Amino acid sequence: MSREAVITLVGVAMAVGLVGTIVPVVPGLALIWAGALGFGIAEGFDGPGAFVFGVVTLIGLGGEVAGVVLPKRAAGTAGAGGWSLLLGVALALAGFFLVPVVGLPLGGALGIYVGEHLRTRDPHLAWRATAATLKGFGLAAIAQFAAGLTMVLLWLGWVIVT
Repeated sequence: MSREAVITLVGVAMAVGLVGTIVPVVPGLALIWAGALGFGIAEGFDGPGAFVFGVVTLIGLGGEVAGVVLPKRAAGTAGAGGWSLLLGVALALAGFFLVPVVGLPLGGALGIYVGEHLRTRDPHLAWRATAATLKGFGLAAIAQFAAGLTMVLLWLGWVIVT
């Protein structure tokens, strides 16, 4: 396969991955990382390749951690219970299959709200916990997008240097 074809395929994979950091249809950072790995395998890890790939890996791991920690911290700060979060995950998964694209966040929000409403019997507290958790997911998406964009830019530098 020619170098141009490899760059094009990796670039498309990374673009899809970058979209996946915002729209949870594909594993965004994992796809960007896999693209960098594929480029390294095809082109070699000579020169700056190994270093750049290592940094891409660390940034990807950091972005994945942020994707879990930020929503959990926001939910905990707002007082959301563990069962509410589990119900949110369950309804998010169901929503993903029932209503493509928008079903995941809608199902998750509905699950957290219902769980909190059942737990507290207070719609205002339930909404506060749901809104805080959704803000946490928004911050996580921004952090993952920033990590993904940084990974892509590092890869572009790698392409230019080699």
